[in-house]
Amino acid sequence: MKGRVLAVAGSDSGGGAGIQADIKTVTALGGYAATALTAITAQNTRGVFGVVSLDPAFVVQQMSLVLEDIGADAIKTGMLHSAAVIDAVADTLERLAPGVPLVVDPVMVAKGGAALLEPSAAARLTERLLSQASVLTPNLPEAAVLTGLELSSADDLARAGQRLLELGARAALVKGGHLAGDQVVDVLLARGAPERRFVSPRIETAATHGTGCTLASAIATGLAQGMELEPAIVRARSYLQKAMLTARRLGSGHGPLNHGHAFESR
Repeated sequence: MKGRVLAVAGSDSGGGAGIQADIKTVTALGGYAATALTAITAQNTRGVFGVVSLDPAFVVQQMSLVLEDIGADAIKTGMLHSAAVIDAVADTLERLAPGVPLVVDPVMVAKGGAALLEPSAAARLTERLLSQASVLTPNLPEAAVLTGLELSSADDLARAGQRLLELGARAALVKGGHLAGDQVVDVLLARGAPERRFVSPRIETAATHGTGCTLASAIATGLAQGMELEPAIVRARSYLQKAMLTARRLGSGHGPLNHGHAFESR
């Protein structure tokens, strides 16, 4: 069976992001989702109110048991929270999943502003996971932290992507949703390939919680199903856009997406 995705990320009690978004996305796109939790958060649409990190050894145990029995056609990492967990995840990937496509979503800050990655861990993520990543999917603030560059335009996103390749990533999709304008531009840089820009109309909605998790998981599902990177990104962006456009109004803050729209249209 193709389409097995192992998501290594944190839990969102509100159901809009994290492991919950990963499972919904992979399932909606026809894949099979397995998980390894790195942290448990207490949150809703208004913000993150508590984080409990899991023991790195337990993260490794979850990953190992899944990979040794069920296997994975792609792996997606999200919230890793600490340098110790990053090291544990990187070691496990090197040992049990060499060559398996890896989508790294460098989750650093929640939509409401809460820190989801310890400040000391950003450099470790660059050192340990970039070289293993098939594609890295940072938003603008995350790309700025990882590269040390000031980013304020689509051309800057391309510069950041090139810098991430120099740091070790095989490909980087730098997302421009934080830039101003009526259009959203995401820039893909990949080794040995020309720059590619994906452009779509900006969607004015409060349903923006979990967009990064959803996009990365959708890309991972495509790779797990045997798609090439660019078609996987195109399908993932289309899925995300429809999930935003059809979202119900839930909560009083940054609301969740409608991950089930793919089922509703069948």
